[in-house]
Amino acid sequence: MRELPRQLSVEELSELFGGRTRFAERLAGSERPLESAPQVLRESPEEEQVEALNAHPPIGARRLTGHSAVEQGTDDDPAILTTLAYLNEVYLEKFGFRFLVFVDRRPKAEIVGVLEERLARTREEELETALDELVAIARDRWASGAKA
Repeated sequence: MRELPRQLSVEELSELFGGRTRFAERLAGSERPLESAPQVLRESPEEEQVEALNAHPPIGARRLTGHSAVEQGTDDDPAILTTLAYLNEVYLEKFGFRFLVFVDRRPKAEIVGVLEERLARTREEELETALDELVAIARDRWASGAKA
């Protein structure tokens, strides 16, 4: 496991956080960006928080690349993928941003239950959880040293 970095470029942060966003650009100016990420996220306007969450592909997307492909694995049961696609749409419609979860190499069937549970939450609870998940994913990507 690698120690958290003192500085990272916007390109490195974009890779860790799923895409180039205003949040990644702001974070690039921070010392110890992965440590300060939760605070920077919470101080960001909601539209930037949502942009950061939506930079990640939907869980169970059929054509994943880079980190997401490795993290989500190859569990491609068509019934599970169809269920995830439906629940992702319900989630997006309810909360206004993508469902984000630190998969941690769990099978997609297990993620279906997590998504269903989180649909019962309030938008405020879910936004906070999703932001925490975003940081957990980025830190895991850094710690694993994986390249997309």
